[in-house]
Amino acid sequence: MSQHNCSKDGPTSQPRVRTLPPAGDSQERSDSPEICHYEKSFHKHSAAPNYTHCGLFGDPHLRTFTDHFQTCKVQGAWPLIDNNYLNVQVTNTPVLPGSAATATSKLTIIFKNFQECVDQKVYQAEMDELPSAFADGSKNGGDKHGANSLKITEKVSGQHVEIQAKYIGTTIVVRQVGRYLTFAVRMPEEVVNAVEDRDSQGLYLCLRGCPLNQQIDFQAFRANAESPRRPAAASPSPVVPETFPYETAVAKCKEKLPVEDLYYQACVFDLLTTGDVNFTLAAYYALEDGKMLHSNKDKLHLFERTRELPGAVAAAAAAATTFPLAPQILLGTIPLLVLLPVLW
Repeated sequence: MSQHNCSKDGPTSQPRVRTLPPAGDSQERSDSPEICHYEKSFHKHSAAPNYTHCGLFGDPHLRTFTDHFQTCKVQGAWPLIDNNYLNVQVTNTPVLPGSAATATSKLTIIFKNFQECVDQKVYQAEMDELPSAFADGSKNGGDKHGANSLKITEKVSGQHVEIQAKYIGTTIVVRQVGRYLTFAVRMPEEVVNAVEDRDSQGLYLCLRGCPLNQQIDFQAFRANAESPRRPAAASPSPVVPETFPYETAVAKCKEKLPVEDLYYQACVFDLLTTGDVNFTLAAYYALEDGKMLHSNKDKLHLFERTRELPGAVAAAAAAATTFPLAPQILLGTIPLLVLLPVLW
């Protein structure tokens, strides 16, 4: 809109029309180069690639490619994905004045130029602007022979967009829920880990998680939420809006998220920190996108850990790399949303 000096009021020109395959064709032209279809060009003589999932939603909550679940502050611009094929950056802004609660107000995705398949393409979404085309008005990968291996589809006008990047085996879902944006991706491990220099690479939240100083201590927050009249401790935890009682937040989240997993806990957290009921839907759709994009349905629901005994953290870390988190949560224990920190 800014580049072409478009007005937000009144009519706007239609996106530039590009040549698309005839009706009834698949997303890729039948004569597209094989390199432009990930599953055909890779692993010809081995098992299918292992797909991973990352999601960001709400205030904001991050599910990494390694199934860690974190609640973070991350105000401002942060890189979600940074590899040889794709860059994704989000901008998070405060939801309430004076609160540490933030949510995603802007999303930029850069698909890098790739061989015979796609030209560089940029997708940019902001609050109240969820385009159904790339920044140049096109809906595919450009003029190359395999251009239709990158395609954008509007599922619900102004609310739900899906981008298929078949040349890297990747599916991206972008939604606007209420005022804010959510992001979800399905990507092969090989693409996730395709970085030039892993040791010197900077932030990559979907892979490495949020920095420790950006993670929110949910235990301190929950204690404050359940006893809102106690004096405030010196803690970075968000302020609890008095307009949304804890019991009401629990009831509203239970309606959409009957399983008390981390998506449910994130929902309760968001209602308490923002007072905005739309965050219930953000958590719900994040879980629904996970159902569609996560390759291991047994890991769809993540459950919180109970408090560790002193000296047991290292043992728990070793076990976590072998066994999935157990869904059983003992009554009477104090739950934590802060998982083990990601090693940098």
